[in-house]
Amino acid sequence: MNSTFLLGAAEGVQWGDFLFILILFVVLMLLIRKVAWNPVSDMMEKRANKIAADLNSAEEARKKAEELADKRQIALKDSHVEASKIIERAKQNGEQQKASIVDSATLEVKAMKDNAKKEIQQERKEALASVKNDVAELSIEIAAKIIQKELNTADQKALVDSYIEGLGKQNGIR
Repeated sequence: MNSTFLLGAAEGVQWGDFLFILILFVVLMLLIRKVAWNPVSDMMEKRANKIAADLNSAEEARKKAEELADKRQIALKDSHVEASKIIERAKQNGEQQKASIVDSATLEVKAMKDNAKKEIQQERKEALASVKNDVAELSIEIAAKIIQKELNTADQKALVDSYIEGLGKQNGIR
């Protein structure tokens, strides 16, 4: 029954035309395969390979960029650490210089005090020596005047006052 149906439908078809069209279709398919299909396939394959290669190189470039970013981040951290160390060393150097300056100033002030004390002692010795000389001269003069004349108490008092006044004038002049 099926064959009758097919044959009945095919009654208007000419088998020679059908066969010719079929052969032409196969030849055309072979020509298309040779002329168009293979070059298009090759082109598509090359393009797929190029895209795959571009994707691989993009992935490698991304990895390299990440590595470079990591290295830069590490270098930045290291530079921060190094900057902190430099600042700390500068602070320590500043503190050492400060301590050195303070110590040197303290020593200089102490030396100046010692020199001033020595000068004061020297001046005191010179003043005492001068006063001793003045007192000795005054004593000699008083003794000489006492020997030359016998003095009463009023004369003695006047004599001592005049010598004290003379001594005050001499110390004021010096």
